[in-house]
Amino acid sequence: MTENVIEVKELVKRFAEHAVLDGINLGIPVGKITVIMGGSGCGKSTFLRHLIGLLTPEEGEIWVDGENIVGMEEKEMNQVRRKFGMLFQGAALFNSMTVGENVALPLREHTDLSAEIINIIVKVKLELVGLTGFEKFMPYQISGGMKKRVALARAIALDPKIVFYDEPGAGLDPITGSMIDQLILDLSRKLKITSVVVTHEMKSAFRIADKIIIFHKGRVLEVGTGEEIRNSKNPYVQQFIKGEPEGAIPFKQTSDAYLKGLLET
Repeated sequence: MTENVIEVKELVKRFAEHAVLDGINLGIPVGKITVIMGGSGCGKSTFLRHLIGLLTPEEGEIWVDGENIVGMEEKEMNQVRRKFGMLFQGAALFNSMTVGENVALPLREHTDLSAEIINIIVKVKLELVGLTGFEKFMPYQISGGMKKRVALARAIALDPKIVFYDEPGAGLDPITGSMIDQLILDLSRKLKITSVVVTHEMKSAFRIADKIIIFHKGRVLEVGTGEEIRNSKNPYVQQFIKGEPEGAIPFKQTSDAYLKGLLET
């Protein structure tokens, strides 16, 4: 049985009287790619913010690599965050810094390594994401997909155990999005990283996921492999996969009813 590097127990988060997370229980297996999905407002982004310690729940526990981070002092939390890498939705590069400086930032902030060693690490990380020789470029000189790759190189700069991805394919064309998916797969396998991907893109999820967790109205609705989710008997899961609006009536039914009405008049 696969060990979990993250364990979440009875997690509850409320904004005013509304429970955005309503008793979440789940595990994130070590060394695997776990994809968290769900419609807008289902709680998946709020959940991700809890995992990285940006939000504190009203109830529940979040165990990361054997430590419960709920209620941790900021100094302790910063030590735990050293185990994380984070790819933000919009890449979040610093426009005033070169590509190399962006990747080097966590190394300069969190280590005592010499500039020479940092430069070597930056070159290695950029090579891993297919951007050898781009150290001197500015963010405005590269494409959106390349910015995502730079952000990914920065996310793995400190050799994290866990990398969190917030909508990695957002704003990218389908071909570039599939390239990012392949990078996530390659880096997860080569570096033995645990990956947690928050997305709403079904094609991407089925391409990369070892485990898919579907949220609905602040709760875990379904958990399984890509194949298990694809074959789920849950009507909402099938609706989500097919991209149908909630409560939609199939077109054939509406057209049949319309024709029947015409005949009866």
